Amino acid sequence: MLGVFGLIAALLLGVPSAQAHPHVWITARSEVVYAPDGAMTGVRHAWTFDDMFSTYALQGVATKTKGVYTREELAPLAQTNVESLKDFAYFTFVKTDGKKAKFEEPVDYYLEYKDSALTLHFVLPLKAPATSKQLALEVFDPSYFIDFKFEDKDPIRLVGAPAACQLQFQRPNDETANTQRLNEQNFMNGDNSNYGAMFANKIMVNCP
Repeated sequence: MLGVFGLIAALLLGVPSAQAHPHVWITARSEVVYAPDGAMTGVRHAWTFDDMFSTYALQGVATKTKGVYTREELAPLAQTNVESLKDFAYFTFVKTDGKKAKFEEPVDYYLEYKDSALTLHFVLPLKAPATSKQLALEVFDPSYFIDFKFEDKDPIRLVGAPAACQLQFQRPNDETANTQRLNEQNFMNGDNSNYGAMFANKIMVNCP
């Protein structure tokens, strides 16, 4: 079973970076998770794939009831997906007080099928909990093969964060984003490798 992101990896081989444009659309919502001591411990994502790609990804998945996919039936596909995500750096990039941080492998993952679309749920734990004053998260595909669009309502939530923490969210179509091109210092290096950073969703949490 190749999995959603395995399929994407295979498809990417035939797409020159100079001609990068979305082929897969994901509607996302995320939670930034904190421990009782106020340290940020990880990010919980829910990514819903577009109808066409969901249908493509479900080919070959055996079900008891036609058109109905249970969490158990989708479990092997979910595992394949999260294992493949590592090759893409989880499409999630984080800095704490200006320094890059890293994630552990995803946990608490599962797939659900509803309204003709697949949604992948998973948690990305930070390798080391962060007590930084400023947390910067970006969600995007460097190749721009995938377009990430966050939900219109409640796209980002803070879970368990200290009361003084303030959340800011900037979509890639915000005017401020259009006037600011990211340079080579931002997360990615190499020719065209950070093309998709111009379409990044930016999450900033400031905790005084």
